[in-house]
Amino acid sequence: MARPLLPLLLLAAGGLRAAERSGSSSAMEELATEKEAEESHRQDSVSLLTFILLLTLTILTIWLFKHRRVRFLHETGLAMIYGLIVGVILRYGTPSTSGHDKPFSCSQEDRPFTTLLVNVSGKFFEYTLKGEISPGKIHNVEQNDMLRKVTFDPEVFFNILLPPIIFHAGYSLKKRHFFRNLGSILAFAFLGTAVSCFIIGNLMYGVVKLMKLVGQLSDKFYYTDCLLFGAIISATDPVTVLAIFNELHADVDLYALLFGESVLNDAVAIVLSSSIVAYQPTGENTHAFDAAAFFKSVGVFLGIFSGSFMMGAVTGVVTALVTKFTKLHCFPLLETALFFLMSWSTFLLAEACGFTGVVAVLFCGITQAHYTYNNLSVESRSRTKQLFEVLHFLAENFIFSYMGLALFTFQKHIFSPVFIIGAFIAIFLGRAAHIYPLSFLLNLGRRHKISWNFQHMMMFSGLRGAMAFALAIRDTATYSHQMMFSTTLLIVFFTVWIVGGGTTPMLSWLNIRVGVDPDQDPPPTNDSFQVLQGDVPDSERRNRTKQESAWFFRLWYSFDHNYLKPILTHSGPPLTTTLPSWCGLIARCLTSPQVYDNQEQLREEDSDFILNDGDLTVTYGDTTITANGSSGPHTATTSLDGRRTKSSSEEALERDLGAADHEVTSRGTRLVFPLEDNA
Repeated sequence: MARPLLPLLLLAAGGLRAAERSGSSSAMEELATEKEAEESHRQDSVSLLTFILLLTLTILTIWLFKHRRVRFLHETGLAMIYGLIVGVILRYGTPSTSGHDKPFSCSQEDRPFTTLLVNVSGKFFEYTLKGEISPGKIHNVEQNDMLRKVTFDPEVFFNILLPPIIFHAGYSLKKRHFFRNLGSILAFAFLGTAVSCFIIGNLMYGVVKLMKLVGQLSDKFYYTDCLLFGAIISATDPVTVLAIFNELHADVDLYALLFGESVLNDAVAIVLSSSIVAYQPTGENTHAFDAAAFFKSVGVFLGIFSGSFMMGAVTGVVTALVTKFTKLHCFPLLETALFFLMSWSTFLLAEACGFTGVVAVLFCGITQAHYTYNNLSVESRSRTKQLFEVLHFLAENFIFSYMGLALFTFQKHIFSPVFIIGAFIAIFLGRAAHIYPLSFLLNLGRRHKISWNFQHMMMFSGLRGAMAFALAIRDTATYSHQMMFSTTLLIVFFTVWIVGGGTTPMLSWLNIRVGVDPDQDPPPTNDSFQVLQGDVPDSERRNRTKQESAWFFRLWYSFDHNYLKPILTHSGPPLTTTLPSWCGLIARCLTSPQVYDNQEQLREEDSDFILNDGDLTVTYGDTTITANGSSGPHTATTSLDGRRTKSSSEEALERDLGAADHEVTSRGTRLVFPLEDNA
């Protein structure tokens, strides 16, 4: 009975040895996987450390430049230079890995898959789409893992880096100068961007046709691609120029025009690019002109922009209401955290709903600054300002550092000399084609003209920066988009280094005033805007105010001051004095108790848009206190505060609104506007 057991024992021993070999092989695979994960983690840490060191080096060099008063190179240009140096080191100084990719043929499929599951010996592995590779480069795929690690997903730029940059632009907006030039800013931002987009797009389509004739075009490049490039490259970012303006205290109205145009221009460019992508004609030729598809794209543009605007404004209003009707101000940390999360979530909410987060977060920032900021505690006001200022600084310099890095680490560059030269010419013509004609048309309706030196400076200041780069890198899957990205990168380099470095000499050559107090109105001259002065006669000041302030803004200001500010903030006149008497219950519920106790409401913080503090008189019985220190019959004069008064006129506002004398009464205090009857 023992002999038959021998084969069974041998079989069992063989099975055990096979199981041991299988277990050993599995253990080796797990060990190799753990080593790969550890190596990947190490490379991730090194790539992030590289960017942190770049930012640290940039900050130290900025300090040195400021200490030595060096202005020929801005911090963004420094970040790009350091990025270029690190890119060269990573590209040519790090060894390639030994792994090789084996191509598999899927001839039955007519389109690429975003996610691919591969069965390897019974185990399924998931692979994601990296992009298309031309047949000539199938055996030259970059094997440097470090280069792959420092190549970020484009969504990182849109969802993480862009929101603080755009929000800070809206939150730190100098509203007085912005709204004083609102009509011109809107014209340059909307009409100017559209004109620039179509001029650049059509000129580049001619360049593409020329490239096809001379045999330098190796793949498809459609007319819609040219228009998309026009929209991308029309996004201006004069961060270098504005920084120098701010440091030298250049003319505040020129600063407002350039800053306002760049802020709204980014929003228009991104919505315009989305509309061009949505342009899909019916029929076989999907790139031919189709009237129905064109008007559909126009509708998409208007719908996306208006929807994004409403979403940003509503989020800001909700945050204002939450901070007003809760006691979050007792907990500044929680208040700041809520403010931060609500502001950032606006961008993500708009993107998730199919709108544009850039537009939404921009107008959220403007709304937060106008309403929510008034409800925050003193600590939260300081924290939110500093928080978004730091995030803006780091994100912007990170993007410019990555631009320098991407010149060597991006693996799909397509540089065409004809396309690059044509792009520079098209950008110059597109900028000139809307700056000078629009300035001429705007001057027809302006008492205070946009002078030639301002126009030349605006023409010179059309730099390209973070937004153009982010739009270009978002889609680099096709031949045409890769060429557009490479060209955009070179354009950003040139404008930041050459144009940004020439800002100070250009200011001197154009005789543009510097050393101006940003809170002080410049004197009326032929070379600059004429703005309001506090010591001019009332009749002249009224005429100037009508020209300085857009009529729709004057209407909006009156509605905002009387109704929205009291509802959403702790400032403004009590609703019990502005709403009809039958709304008394609602007015008392919505009016904050702080409004009655806060005497600072008598000097509205936004009143320097339209209202001169010198036009405010506070009457206690027979005694009238005037804010600007002027005296009149039977008037005892003093100053409400020790600060310098602003220059504008409520009389012109109310005359244009056709209003009669207006009084605001609060606890026996009468706030009287010296208005004139139009009858």
